[in-house]
Amino acid sequence: MGAMLVQQGATVMCSHGGQANPTVPNPRVRLGGSASLVVSGPWTVAGCPLVPPAVGPCVTAMWTVGTVRVRSLGQPLVLGSGSATCAPTGTPLQVLVTQVRVSAS
Repeated sequence: MGAMLVQQGATVMCSHGGQANPTVPNPRVRLGGSASLVVSGPWTVAGCPLVPPAVGPCVTAMWTVGTVRVRSLGQPLVLGSGSATCAPTGTPLQVLVTQVRVSAS
């Protein structure tokens, strides 16, 4: 069973509540009028409230698991059920709100 694809403008947050945003949209595939996202593109995280003496706030994130059967420009797309890791904390990203028309596996 598939999961919803994530588009530019979706609500994605780090585990601490910081807002994650993609830096490289994929203009080849549109989802509800917004660009889709490939797994290889880095994300920035802003507003993470985690402060030292812990590792520090989440700053960037990378997706490690995306679509298996669907690709664009030869790369897997970001799935709502995929897996991403924030740096430097190592915590996951959470997809809270995304488009609801296109799913993939």
